[in-house]
Amino acid sequence: MSEARLTTASFLVLGIVDKLGEASPYDVKVEAAGTVAPFWSVPHAQVYAQCDRLVEAGLLSEVRQKGGRNRRLLKLTEAGRSALRDWLSDSAFIPVEARERGILKLWFGARPQDLSPVQVEEHRRTLAGYEELAESVGPLLTPGQQGALEFGIRYERMMVDFWEWAQHRDT
Repeated sequence: MSEARLTTASFLVLGIVDKLGEASPYDVKVEAAGTVAPFWSVPHAQVYAQCDRLVEAGLLSEVRQKGGRNRRLLKLTEAGRSALRDWLSDSAFIPVEARERGILKLWFGARPQDLSPVQVEEHRRTLAGYEELAESVGPLLTPGQQGALEFGIRYERMMVDFWEWAQHRDT
């Protein structure tokens, strides 16, 4: 076992394996795409690399499925469960980097009137998707999942409001 520097992507993998109980790297990739991707994307190659790193660090155990495609099935070890539990209870503040391409374009001189119509439309579309999700499965989500979904809804509302403001302000 080696000492691994754990990143947010590491904890994303640990959290998904914990949630599923047992998972292949492909299962982790699919679950991430269907759950956390709207607010925390992780490239597919990074999922596979994280799985390898976490097995090497002793935070995940690995068993090869017999027959068929010989898939790797991963489970949390006690060390992995402990690392995930410690991370979940850590309340340290880490500033968010929004990485909104449209905002960067504004900074460098793009005209808000050119960018705003598409931005408003796309953020409204995303907002509608989150609101539909909240209505259809919201009550089935854990309180933490409900909170993450509410964040998405509030963020998209704020972005619609911002781009509408940007479109109509005096320049």
